[in-house]
Amino acid sequence: MLALQAAVVSHPRLGPAATAFASELATRLGCERVAVGFVEDRFSRVVALSHGALGDGSTDTLRAMGAAMDEAIEQAATVIAPAPPELPPRIILSHEEFIRQEGGVVCTIPIAVQHELVGAVLLQFRQGSAPDPAVMMEWEHAVALVGPVLHYMRHGERPWRKRLRDHLRRGWAALRSPAGGRLRLGLGVALVTLTVLLLVPFQYRVGGNARVEGAIQRVLVAPVDGFLKRSLVRPGDLVKSGQVLAELAEQDLQLERSKWASELAQHENAYGAAMARADRAQLVVSQAKAEEARAQLDLVDQQLGRIRIEAPFDGVVIRGDLSQSLGAPVQRGDVLLTVAPRERFRVIVEVDERDIARIRVGQVGHLALSALPWDTLPLAVTRITPMASAVEGRNVFEVEAALSAQPDNLRPGLRGVAKIAVGREPLAWAWTHRLIDWMRIGVWSWLGH
Repeated sequence: MLALQAAVVSHPRLGPAATAFASELATRLGCERVAVGFVEDRFSRVVALSHGALGDGSTDTLRAMGAAMDEAIEQAATVIAPAPPELPPRIILSHEEFIRQEGGVVCTIPIAVQHELVGAVLLQFRQGSAPDPAVMMEWEHAVALVGPVLHYMRHGERPWRKRLRDHLRRGWAALRSPAGGRLRLGLGVALVTLTVLLLVPFQYRVGGNARVEGAIQRVLVAPVDGFLKRSLVRPGDLVKSGQVLAELAEQDLQLERSKWASELAQHENAYGAAMARADRAQLVVSQAKAEEARAQLDLVDQQLGRIRIEAPFDGVVIRGDLSQSLGAPVQRGDVLLTVAPRERFRVIVEVDERDIARIRVGQVGHLALSALPWDTLPLAVTRITPMASAVEGRNVFEVEAALSAQPDNLRPGLRGVAKIAVGREPLAWAWTHRLIDWMRIGVWSWLGH
């Protein structure tokens, strides 16, 4: 037995393993030929002959071997021909036909795996009489030991389509058998339960990617042309109202101020001299130029007062890292920082265009953030953006929602997923409506009406 097992397990594939088993069995029993076959499409097909002679065998011989194997499998018993008188009578028509072609004594032993007959081993002896029952029992033990191993090898090498078909066939047979009453009852109960689940309405939710933003956001821009001197905050920093966030260089403005202050002094002196001479024309000119210089000086003073960028309210910096731009030139109107309040937030939900028709203002839902996956936050829809935008190859609408509860660790810029309850729908509709809509559009575009 160990030698037979070793002959099989030493080969990773079915063909060489079955051939090795048949050859070892033929050598030990003194057989003329040993054939191994498995049921394929309800009929046995020989997969290996002893000593690698499968390619040398004729089609008629292989067909006769397969018929003899089918005869033993259908009777679920070992069949010997010529039949010895001490054994129970068997149908041996195919075996006798094989003997008429090849001669000798033939013994076919079915291969059983988990009470299912999956193949057979055929032993052909040229000379001699029927084997002794004790010897035949040893053969059956050898086949019972090695046969399932070969079967699982064959099962692993078969295409997945055939494996699936076999599973379905066995399941159908078990369902139709007299012993399958409980299976049929359980299957019926499962189908009824599934039908009920598919037809009972449940709360349908429409979701999409979501991000947290400040309810209001203040963009801080450069008040004048200049150079960035200092940056005191970075995104994520908490700030207080009036806190200095950044500062522009003042050298150019100081030079500009000195220029206009000097011109103002000159024009005032000229005004005084004209008044002393009673030169009315020069008096008017000097007065106008002095007023112009004074206005320019006031403008420069105002600009100097705005070179420090201050926080408009208590909040958090959500955008604008200026630490890598110190000394860089800025122009008036350039965006430097964005600040949002900490206490008031809104949620922007990206809803697919196929679902936007079901969204209404006032609908409620929940938000799950990546930073807080275990805490869902309640929300309510407050506004629906009327225009779609392309995001990652699909059209989405931005739906604005307000949070009913705001944890202390909530920050602008956090992202997650939001689900909005839009009504009750059957589970079957939820699973199929996308496909049905797609098919409807396809049919309409094809038919044209």
